[in-house]
Amino acid sequence: MSYDCYIAICKPLHYGILLGSRACAQMAAAAWGSGVLYALLHTANMFSLPLCGGNTLDQFFCEIPQILKLSCSDSYLRELLVLVVCVSLASVCFLFIMLSYMQIFRVVLRMSYEQGQHKAFSTCLPHLVMVSLFLITGFFAYLKPPSLSSRSLDFVLSFLYSVVPPTSNPLIYNMRNKELKCAIRRVITCCFLKIDTFFLFLHK
Repeated sequence: MSYDCYIAICKPLHYGILLGSRACAQMAAAAWGSGVLYALLHTANMFSLPLCGGNTLDQFFCEIPQILKLSCSDSYLRELLVLVVCVSLASVCFLFIMLSYMQIFRVVLRMSYEQGQHKAFSTCLPHLVMVSLFLITGFFAYLKPPSLSSRSLDFVLSFLYSVVPPTSNPLIYNMRNKELKCAIRRVITCCFLKIDTFFLFLHK
């Protein structure tokens, strides 16, 4: 997404060449491949861990830090190494995204017309906010010291990086869609009408 915005705003005349179907397929394959590799590394390590801390997790899904709390072997260090490698890769991706957006904002701030600036910011900022929320909360959840660990904090952090970005993305990216805006207005209007009708019924 950041690369797409970068090409669209910074190099619009080259968009068709730099982001053709082949480039999109390569980027999608890289994203899917790295995700599968990440999952396989953690899964292989998890299956090799002997668990002696019971079988109850203080979480709403099988999160890696919670499973590591149940481990009673030296394999914990091996899993920690995998986490460090994965966090390093994620940091490189985050750095690439931030550099892309720095270039984008540099070009946008030079625009002479306000409407173009607003359109560019409304396209880029939601993506940057969601990526930052996902990575920062994910980093903190996986790398925080055990002394900061608590059931409520772990729950909130995992909710912020596993539930909020995926559910917010479709809504944020489609807010410029006129049909979606009309549908949201209809739903809100309908809800208010039902609430008004309910209160009128109570007053009677």
